[in-house]
Amino acid sequence: MKDIMGLMKQAKDMQKKMEAAQAQVADLVVEGRSGGGLVTVSLAGGGNMKGLKIDPSLLSSEEAEIVEDLIVAAYQDAKAKLDEAQGETMKSAMGDIQLPPGMKMPF
Repeated sequence: MKDIMGLMKQAKDMQKKMEAAQAQVADLVVEGRSGGGLVTVSLAGGGNMKGLKIDPSLLSSEEAEIVEDLIVAAYQDAKAKLDEAQGETMKSAMGDIQLPPGMKMPF
């Protein structure tokens, strides 16, 4: 019976850690850049775009296709950084618990 109670306590502790980690992840804001900083995209923890900055030198009609490509590249850069930051946050919350290969957090 002690083992079951111990497991229940561990599960409850893990749930609290996961909730705290998820709150941390939700508060993350990362920036992705492309074109040497000519385009910057800010993403929130949930992956929603919070902001977009475009250097005024790119804002001519001849440059529209380049700007579009740079926005996509900046978004992808920010998304990769967000995924990495989320992974690190969840990894630290999980501690020594090993997940099967390919399984991502949160479940």
